[in-house]
Amino acid sequence: MRGEDKRLGKVKAKISEIFYSIQGEGIYQFLPQIFVRFWGCNLNCSFCDSKDLSFELKELDEVIEDIFSFKSFWHSISLTGGEPLLQKDFLRELCENLKDRGQIIYLESNGTLYGNLEEVIKYVDIIAMDFKLPSSTGERAFWEEHRRFLKIAEAKEVFVKAVVTLSTERKDLIKACQILREVNPKIPFVLQPVFSYEVALYPKLEELKKIALDFLFQVEIIPQLHKHLTIR
Repeated sequence: MRGEDKRLGKVKAKISEIFYSIQGEGIYQFLPQIFVRFWGCNLNCSFCDSKDLSFELKELDEVIEDIFSFKSFWHSISLTGGEPLLQKDFLRELCENLKDRGQIIYLESNGTLYGNLEEVIKYVDIIAMDFKLPSSTGERAFWEEHRRFLKIAEAKEVFVKAVVTLSTERKDLIKACQILREVNPKIPFVLQPVFSYEVALYPKLEELKKIALDFLFQVEIIPQLHKHLTIR
């Protein structure tokens, strides 16, 4: 799925929304951020919450203007989706511009487009990568793509999230942990329940955390705060 429009010689991006909120996932939870949500994804996960979003075609100066229209303090700018790396040419220009303005760039990615990451990695500060476990997503496995992505991402600060559902299998978690240990066992690993209110998941989460700690140094169970608080 293409996300970019190069009419009139200018790269445009399909942007679903730009907003101010707190980070709801992972180890940067609670920090204020500006979120730039890119439209479109190369995957079709069963638990996806952004499939039905619409978009506007925006030029770089429009996106920059929208970002700096917010007057509150923010820690960093989260480039999220969808999958931002699908629109790598625009993403590279945006990141370069934001770095020139002294911004911290926080990239959220599904961890499959390692070639595209390589083109923008120099401008990124923090990478939040989703490990797509096939028994959770209903998609095929992306083990090799994730391995290659992590080897590139390791040059910057990176942590990994894996969504856990009632269908998540131990063998998938073990495979993910083996890949993480091979690349760098000190990369933080977050187990994220698909619904924060799904009480039945918590025994499974605790079991999977114990398994993961046999491979890795830091494993956390962190629900999605923003969904619990019903904010974006």
